Amino acid sequence: MSARTAQAKINFQKMKTILTNKHISIETRRRALQCYIEPVLMYGCEAWTISKQFQNMLEATEMWFLRRMLRIPWTAKKTNERGLKEANKRRSLVRTIRKLQANFLGHVMRRGELEHLVTTGKFEGKRSRGRQREKIMDGLATWLGQGKVSDTLTAIKDRDLWRDMSANAYKQGT
Repeated sequence: MSARTAQAKINFQKMKTILTNKHISIETRRRALQCYIEPVLMYGCEAWTISKQFQNMLEATEMWFLRRMLRIPWTAKKTNERGLKEANKRRSLVRTIRKLQANFLGHVMRRGELEHLVTTGKFEGKRSRGRQREKIMDGLATWLGQGKVSDTLTAIKDRDLWRDMSANAYKQGT
């Protein structure tokens, strides 16, 4: 993740004259950020497992971009929420990644081949000692508001239901 963040920040610096120009509307600058910088950051995000710490890093990166676009120095006593209000924006990076993950997961699970086995994690053998790692399915089940992973797996089979569930979770911003 840190490599992705570094690459996105380097690309931001290359486009700094456009993205920090006060003569260009904030909406146009946000669209440029969304088109040219965020894809660099989100490359391969469908396979990421997003923990709370990882989510905080993504939100910090998103705010780094926004504060520089608005030219808010760190010494200014402005909170991130105030910066979001100035830009008339909500935090959307993590929600966008979760939506992409849900779309990808639905596609893979309906296909039902080797990817299905890898994603669900149903393999023979012993589990390792200690706390188990969080799986993509666990994070998406929580994001979608499903209690269990098994409920999520049954919802994936119905394409329209799955599309509606992921769209509703995206709109709610959970």
